[in-house]
Amino acid sequence: MSSKQLIIHLERMQDAASEIDRFLQRIDQAAFFKNVEKHRAVGMNLLLIGEAAARISEEFPEFAVDHPELPWHVMQNFRKRIEQGYLDIDLTELWELAHQSASELLLQLDSIRHWRAEGE
Repeated sequence: MSSKQLIIHLERMQDAASEIDRFLQRIDQAAFFKNVEKHRAVGMNLLLIGEAAARISEEFPEFAVDHPELPWHVMQNFRKRIEQGYLDIDLTELWELAHQSASELLLQLDSIRHWRAEGE
């Protein structure tokens, strides 16, 4: 597997996390709960992040081991929960995961990108 594919997966994660961040700007939890489009948009982006995390873990296991700061299992497990029971997803859990995780994930991905750019 080429490192180009790894970069594609990481960029997909970053794009999805950025979209979640944008979707949650200037919206509080009560407004989020009333907006089905936001639920689905955030849920789909969490699914995309989880899928990219699963592919990285499968195709580049050494990368996942080298970067334990990323919550690989959490991302993959949420993806599975969305796939298998989207209608049963608790909106409070969806809000909390998206609200807390998207910004943190963006910071972590940014630090990995800088680390790689420096040739480490």
